[in-house]
Parts: sequence; structure tokens; C-alpha cells
Amino acid sequence: MYTDEKKKGKNHGSIFVYCVLCFVLIVEVARFAKPYYGNLHNLMETEALVVEEGFVDVMNSGKLPCPFKTSRSASARSHEKLSGLIRREDRARPPSSYCVKFQNFATMAKLVKDNGDKYESRPFSVGGYNWTLLIYPNENKPVGSGGFVSMYVRIDNSSLIANPHDVYAEITFLTYKSTIDRYHFLQETDAQRFHLFKQQYGQLNFLEIGYYRDPGHGFIFDGGQSVFGVDILVANPFEKWEVFSYEENIRDPLFNWKLTKFSTCNLDSYTSGSFSSGGRDWVLKVYPNGVGHATGNSLSLFLLSASNEKGYVKAKLRVIDQIRSNHLEKQVEGWPNATENGWGFEKFISFADLNDSTKGFLADDAIKFEVEILSFSKTDTL
Repeated sequence: MYTDEKKKGKNHGSIFVYCVLCFVLIVEVARFAKPYYGNLHNLMETEALVVEEGFVDVMNSGKLPCPFKTSRSASARSHEKLSGLIRREDRARPPSSYCVKFQNFATMAKLVKDNGDKYESRPFSVGGYNWTLLIYPNENKPVGSGGFVSMYVRIDNSSLIANPHDVYAEITFLTYKSTIDRYHFLQETDAQRFHLFKQQYGQLNFLEIGYYRDPGHGFIFDGGQSVFGVDILVANPFEKWEVFSYEENIRDPLFNWKLTKFSTCNLDSYTSGSFSSGGRDWVLKVYPNGVGHATGNSLSLFLLSASNEKGYVKAKLRVIDQIRSNHLEKQVEGWPNATENGWGFEKFISFADLNDSTKGFLADDAIKFEVEILSFSKTDTL
């Protein structure tokens, strides 16, 4: 009996100890968990407050022209930034090509619903062509514009039909912002190509329509007035251009020239008559007493272009051996040198070799020159 009661007492004691341990464990867990729970709760409250305050700040800033549902607008803005082809800025200078002023933007937006939801300006002339400015003031007109005003220019195709060709123009669309007295503009950085099959270009997402509903943004003023404009810079096509080529199959490549009474030549230089080779006119020029560093010790010889061409030339210049045909030959290759704006050598043949009768360069007081034109570059203007 006593043993049974003793056993029961031990069991109750074990249960009591177990309960105490569980209680202590629960308390400790709660104590450690409380900071984390508090931080989490505070964090959630803080984030909610930030979102709410951010929304209030945007609403108070006046930058949000429409309800908070702006996923379409945000997408369009992101697309512009990613494309890297569009500039969106402000400037003081007004439109240079054409301008349209609406006495009341809202009234115009209603009236054009019966005209394809667009306002079409009168034709105006820029760069020798007639153009028209198109403004779409209503939502999703054209399709895909969403909540944006769209702006386009269209070239009159009558001149393109008579003379089919491409017209390149840089296009900038503008609208006046009265709060800063400047023009907000959207510019495509690349010139646009217009032709018979592409007569129109524009910006589907020029500016959110909501900006034209609240005068606080400055795009409508003085009772609803608004101003739109466009710059059109037409790039004139080039009329002249040049073609660079290199001629190697030269027609009539050889020319010979004999300078007589050499001992009496007292001029600084002598020039041959003009000759044609490869379809170009040339002359030979000789300095009997030399020129530059050759003065007084060597004869100088040059090939010149009669029309003062300055291309690349490859040719062989020779002083003829009139006895054994052991000619003195030197080759020129390159662009003209600075001395004569031609091709040749200051020290072509020394006086010692020239006056050596055994070498045959000077015979009967005459000297013979020869040129063989191998190739040259040419530039034709079209």
C-alpha cells in the first residue's frame, strides 16, 4: 500500500516537473519571438505608410494628370527611354515650321469626333513641299494611343508623284507650357524618310491627355487655350559627288621629249608640251641646274598634271642613253611631293654622269627624256 502510494507520488512529481519545464520553454520562446514579431509588425506598418505617403506626394505634386491607373502611360514612357531614339525636353524657342492655337482644347476634342477624331491643319510649305499637321486629342485615337494625345505630319504626295523620290526630314513636335513659358517637345533623333508609300510620320504617345484637362499643369491656359506646333527640317539631297578610282590599264603610256641646245639653257626650268596618257593631260618639267638640294650639282626632273590633279601616281622617268640604250630610270609612286606638286626627283642625274660622254646621256648638245605612266588615281565629279 505504501509502495503504491509512493509510486503514485513519484508519478505526480514527474508530471509536475514536466509541466514546469514546458511552461519555462514556452515563456522563453515567447520572449525571444517578441522582438521579431514586433519588428515585422513595425516593418509592415512602415511600408504601408511609405506607399500611402508616396501616393499622396505624387497626387499633391500635380505630376499625375489622370487616375492612379497609369499602367499604359508608364509602359509608353519606358518604351521611349529604352528606344534611345527620342528626346523629350523643354525649350524657349517656339515652333519654326507651323503652329496651331486652339481657343478651347476640350471643345476642339468634341468637335473632331465627327472628323476621324483628328484635327487637320491647313497645308503649309517647308523645304519646297506642302505638309499638314494632324492632332488627335481623344483617348485611344488612333488605336493604341491609350490616354495620350497623338501628333503627326503628312507630306503632300502631289510633288512626289510627278518626281518620285525620297524626302528626309527631322521632325520635332511641340506644345506650349504656360507655367514655365516654354515649349515641351518630343523629337526623333533620326531623320524620317517620306516617299510615295510612306507619307506620314508621328508620335502615337506625345503627351498624356490628362495634362490638357487641368490648367495647373500649364498646357491649357486662359480659359482652356492650348498651342501645338512642329519643326520640319528637310535635308536637301546632295547634287554633286565624286567617284575615286584607280586606273592601271593606261592608254598611250609613253611620252618622249628632247631638249636641244642644252649648253645654252639659261632658264631655271623648262616644260614640255602637254601630252595625253590614260585620258589625262601631263607635262614634264626639268631644272637643268637643279632645284632645292640639287641646285648646282644635279639635274631635276618631274612629272606634272597639266590640270593640277593631285592623285596617286605610279610612273617611270628616264634619261635616255643615246649610244647604248643603257637608260637611267627611276620610278615614282605616291602622292605629289611638295616641291612641284608633282612626282619626280630633285637629284635625278648628277652633272658628273650627265657630262660623261661615254654614258651617252648628252649627245649633240641634246638630252632626251621619257616617261612611262603605269597607273594613277582619278576623281570624277558627278
